[in-house]
Amino acid sequence: LSSPRHMSGLDDLDVAATPRTPGRRKRSRSFGDDPNPGAHGRSLLARIASLLINKRIYPHRRLFSKQDHFAGLDYEESESIVDIQKNQRLTSRDILVINLLRWLVVFLIGVLTAVVGVVVDLCVLQISTWKFATISALLQNCLTQPCIVGGLFVWIAIDVGFALAASICTAIEPISQGSGIPEIKCYLNGIKMPHVVRVKTLVTKAVGTICSVAGGLLAGKEGPMIHAGSVIAAGISQGKSTSLTFLNTPYLRAFRTDTEKRDFVAGGAAAGVAAAFGAPIGGVLFSIEEGASFWNQPLTWRIFFCSMTSTFTLNILLSGAREGTWGALSMPGLINFGQFTDLPYTFYEMPLFILIGVFGGLLGAAYINLNERLTLFRMKHIHTRSARILEAVLAAVITTAAAFCVVLLSSECLPITELLDTNGLQLFCPDGQYSAAGQLAFNTLENAIKSLFHDPRHCFSAGTLLVFFLIFYPIGIWTYGLALPSGLFIPSFVLGAVMGRLSGTLLAMIFPGTAWADPGKYALIGAAAFLGGTLRMALSLTVIMIEATGNVTFGLPLMLAVISAKQIGDIFNKGIYDTHIELKHIPILPWDAPDVARWSLAASDFMTRRVLALKPIAQVRDIYVLLHNSKHSAFPVTEDGQHGLYLGMILRTQLVMLLKCKAFGPRTPDGKVLARVLSQDELRSDYPRWPEIHSVTLDENELDLFLDLSFYMDNSPFVVYTSSTLNRVFRLFRTLGLRHLAVVNHSNKLTGIITRKDLANIRPDMKPEQFQPHNFLDQESPGPM
Repeated sequence: LSSPRHMSGLDDLDVAATPRTPGRRKRSRSFGDDPNPGAHGRSLLARIASLLINKRIYPHRRLFSKQDHFAGLDYEESESIVDIQKNQRLTSRDILVINLLRWLVVFLIGVLTAVVGVVVDLCVLQISTWKFATISALLQNCLTQPCIVGGLFVWIAIDVGFALAASICTAIEPISQGSGIPEIKCYLNGIKMPHVVRVKTLVTKAVGTICSVAGGLLAGKEGPMIHAGSVIAAGISQGKSTSLTFLNTPYLRAFRTDTEKRDFVAGGAAAGVAAAFGAPIGGVLFSIEEGASFWNQPLTWRIFFCSMTSTFTLNILLSGAREGTWGALSMPGLINFGQFTDLPYTFYEMPLFILIGVFGGLLGAAYINLNERLTLFRMKHIHTRSARILEAVLAAVITTAAAFCVVLLSSECLPITELLDTNGLQLFCPDGQYSAAGQLAFNTLENAIKSLFHDPRHCFSAGTLLVFFLIFYPIGIWTYGLALPSGLFIPSFVLGAVMGRLSGTLLAMIFPGTAWADPGKYALIGAAAFLGGTLRMALSLTVIMIEATGNVTFGLPLMLAVISAKQIGDIFNKGIYDTHIELKHIPILPWDAPDVARWSLAASDFMTRRVLALKPIAQVRDIYVLLHNSKHSAFPVTEDGQHGLYLGMILRTQLVMLLKCKAFGPRTPDGKVLARVLSQDELRSDYPRWPEIHSVTLDENELDLFLDLSFYMDNSPFVVYTSSTLNRVFRLFRTLGLRHLAVVNHSNKLTGIITRKDLANIRPDMKPEQFQPHNFLDQESPGPM
């Protein structure tokens, strides 16, 4: 074991600020500072572009210390002697049984994800029906001011109660906040997010989502279904639970690795999309486009099977529970956009679809930028638990008051015969008529979307749509990021559908009597465009929309709108999920290496030169002290314990398990260690809650013994030469899901280590001279990393 003066840490996610940290400034420009304060004569368009483009938090501005609590996942399969011997003992029958169990597990994941979706949907339906019936009874035919005020207070009280309950759920388990999609995306990328796939998270997510949606907030239940499916997949695939200790089966022991668990979680995410939208193909594409970093054909088939199982199970259960027709299969997803039997469009409408996509991209970019600013303010000033709960309650009050104002101020009334939903409000309308604005504000978001898509073209005036959009657009920005479980899909659908319907209504006014100027058709285009502008998904979103609407012929307009929105939005900033990932300083790796630096940087430029290395046979005392004094996830093994001939890599979890199981012994004169060799099952017995080193106690006699690492270290890990480009290093990390990568010279001697954080903190225009030179023989260790 090399001395501390000659070593630096190896962590999967570099943590402490080190001398090699590039681009260090005495004072970084704060978020919101003008990069060019002297340019006061700029045009308004230039100022808006500056606000959208220049104020984004770039990866190189993250601090290494803020990434300390994020660990990596071991997606690289180890090829140690113990692992190879275990795999060599597998027969063809064993492999067949394991493959059959994989298919059984993905089937159960699909079924259980659908069951959770049905429970959430039915609870929201019952609560919403009761809420709207109660408030409607108070407001119906109410013409006096005290009566109206009383109804408003009852409405606010109900929504505040549910918002408070939803916020308490996130106080119990903070990771259940939001949709959970960014966290699952990071998990599939190789980041171990604390508590992200636990049973407690599933319960709080489901209950909180029910309360958020029933509380009238701009929140959807479809996004959290992706997180719920991922949690179910992680739990079912392991065959045991650390929370529910009585659940433990040995039959799924082969799946207790990060690699296997990742594949099942990808299937769970796809099942969540399929259950939410009735889009099994869209679910598979979502996992490919937004989540998984590794893909193969067998995995694709299993995930597609899981998605199909989920959507058909939900269809059977939901059709029977809501309509009483168990064999009808009339409800393939939680969100039902209604039947689009006839959506004619002409060639000369294509520019209009693209133009709506451009507006969707601009509005989405502004939405993300303002939400990012609000999130930064929230992280700085609203960080206590009580303050965040109070903010959620205040948001519920404002949202309900805004909905009430939209209904109250609108004078547009329509005949009751044209009402497509039962939650109509009469208010100041004559008998036999209802308030058109009530169809949007006094309704569930799903029913509001159906009204925007299918109500006759005269049902919503341009004024009503414009007022609704101007009021609820900032409320939507505020809502995403509140301390409660909420999805972004449906709120974005509503805002986009209002934008599209407004466009279609204006076109119908300009071209009266034309069949092609259908506001409902343009509402669908607007919904897809706005969602594409905020989420920046192209392929999967287009397919989800096609499957959800059941109209393949309308795929071209949807694709044009989504791609246009994504391309325009990408000019200004990243998608909202990626933006929130960066705000949390999570070292996620994008699809491609930085544009300029990919060819100008070599591995020797950005690697950590000072590493903690072990000898193949190390004294227990040295290993014990090393683990206590460092937080590193893995340690290279070399001939001399320093920068000698590179032999392999051993994980921190393996070392702790070896010490815990006392797999050490005395050393014989010929250099061998007299100790039993642990099996693979023994090494993985505590997965995924690995023990910490402070839980292992050893006496003085045991500390003087030796541990032979040659049986347990990965004998054939991936390595790169010092001359390897950033492009090649990045592709290895991204496609193989690596946690760390050794750098050797042409004599196969260890020269450094590259970790995920080293790559995540390189900005596109970085050059070799921007890395401060350092000599691993002359500098002190920077401490735990």
